[in-house]
Amino acid sequence: MPTHFGLTPAELKILNRLSTPIKIQNYLDAVPMNWEKHGETYMSPRRVLREKKMHCLEGALLAATALWLQHEPALLLDLRAKGDDDHVVTLYKRHGYWGAISKTNHASLRFRDPIYKTLRELVLSYFHEYFSDTTGKKVLHDYSSKPFNLKTRGSAWITTEENLFSLVTAIDEAAHTKIVPDNNLRFIRQADTMERRAGLLREWTRSNPLT
Repeated sequence: MPTHFGLTPAELKILNRLSTPIKIQNYLDAVPMNWEKHGETYMSPRRVLREKKMHCLEGALLAATALWLQHEPALLLDLRAKGDDDHVVTLYKRHGYWGAISKTNHASLRFRDPIYKTLRELVLSYFHEYFSDTTGKKVLHDYSSKPFNLKTRGSAWITTEENLFSLVTAIDEAAHTKIVPDNNLRFIRQADTMERRAGLLREWTRSNPLT
């Protein structure tokens, strides 16, 4: 398979600069949040580069594309929440340890350094701060049982002009593993007032004309 995936020279110039997970994360942080003001979107990396905004899934796909161009795996991890938005991150590995690249508008559900021996360890690093803004209830419920390998889906998703609804469905329907044992659910403490105040910090506002 060609390594350019049908991307234009201008698109490749941007993506090839993102040669490490840290460079990819810095780029994702600098791009405005996609608030989907004109309807739900699941844009391809090509569309994200053109529109200059992204939400978590769109950022995850762009990050995976940049890693693939560096001849690395293109793996996603789905973090599924109960009664709240799910979150998708892009996985990478260094010397046997997992890390994650993450596009988020929150202060806590962000980049993870490659220090986690297992995927469960990585997922648990998101558990404590993944709570409802209104109730403080911790909502992270389950996660992908194994990484979702985008290389098994071909490469048309990188440049398509269509919304990637089928890809999103495939990620959601993949096997997931529960995080909290049923017998321990009643022992989970809600986020306290201070944590909830901190959790309201946002990087990009809806009123920002770039979003």
